[in-house]
Amino acid sequence: MTTLDDLPTPCLVLDLGILKRNLARMAAAVARHPGLVLRPHMKTAKSLAVADLAAPGKGPITVSTVAEARYFAGGGFRDQIYAVCITPAKLDAIAALNAQGCDVKVITDDIDVAAAIAAHPGPLRALVEVDCGEGRGGVAPDSYLLTAIAGRLGARCAGIMTHAGHSYAERSTAGMEAVADAEHRGAVLAADRLRAAGLAVEVVSLGSSPTALYGRDMSGITDIRAGVYMFGDLFQAQIGTHGMDDIAVTVLTAVTGRKPDRNAVLVDAGAIALSKDRSTEKAPKDYGFGLVLDLDGKPAFGEAIVARTHQEHGEVRGEAPLPFDRLPVGALARIAPNHTCLTVAAHDRYHVVNGGRDVVAVWDRVNGW
Repeated sequence: MTTLDDLPTPCLVLDLGILKRNLARMAAAVARHPGLVLRPHMKTAKSLAVADLAAPGKGPITVSTVAEARYFAGGGFRDQIYAVCITPAKLDAIAALNAQGCDVKVITDDIDVAAAIAAHPGPLRALVEVDCGEGRGGVAPDSYLLTAIAGRLGARCAGIMTHAGHSYAERSTAGMEAVADAEHRGAVLAADRLRAAGLAVEVVSLGSSPTALYGRDMSGITDIRAGVYMFGDLFQAQIGTHGMDDIAVTVLTAVTGRKPDRNAVLVDAGAIALSKDRSTEKAPKDYGFGLVLDLDGKPAFGEAIVARTHQEHGEVRGEAPLPFDRLPVGALARIAPNHTCLTVAAHDRYHVVNGGRDVVAVWDRVNGW
């Protein structure tokens, strides 16, 4: 059997046991709310094998690219929300999937795009994106634009969606609960306004991993979207959505150089393999570009972090003297990522383990747009 020792570096390692534990935690959180449906966001995992675990029975999912929509539709996942505001140039691709029996719902916050959706000859349905405080895409739930855009969609309006991305700025359960409550109020207000205007509201979709876990009231909501909870990362552990032992994905790397004079080792996981995300920089503990673990995924080197990255080089430093006798050139280690979504984006497959070093499966993933 292939083991971690046999793999080329750098590469992704996915622990199946941790993944399943994370999925069960989110499923239990959603089950607190009768009738609420979990619509996992696959933008991080981008893998059919993961989707089969996260959305059993080919359940509803969320995607973020046309490539994902095609890939998951080909794997039998027909009920999708494409949760990035659509451009008219992409409508043909989505309509083609729907003509083959899918129900890929697009989103918009633009009245001209709504008109293009309404005028398109193919089968399309759309949600109006509502901004409940993140300040990115969407229209305010009390804005005249909400009913104007939905009205322009007409019979193709399927409801509304929100994303509370600002929940990641919170550092306490109470803070995440407050964001979730505000998101809920905004979503319900928007849905009620569309119904009062005589428009169909089949879908009222909201979510992020923090608000899905900590939302106290989900009445009036049809489905909730979350994605990073599947894999976890150092930032999520910092804000309290999971523990440090719940990070399912790591990057396998090899030592390429030793620099005792500056208490550092070089590894072959650099900026491309890890990303340059610095999400923990503003968290209580700054993990640089990742936390270095041993081959079994344990923090055996103290708080050794990737302090600097170059394209194909990572420089690992420790607060205490590094154990250079255990880190010769060629030695393998694993790096827990700062932001798993960006780290996994550079890779094309997962090497799956189940609590040990044996590779029990290799799962593909879809990249590109």
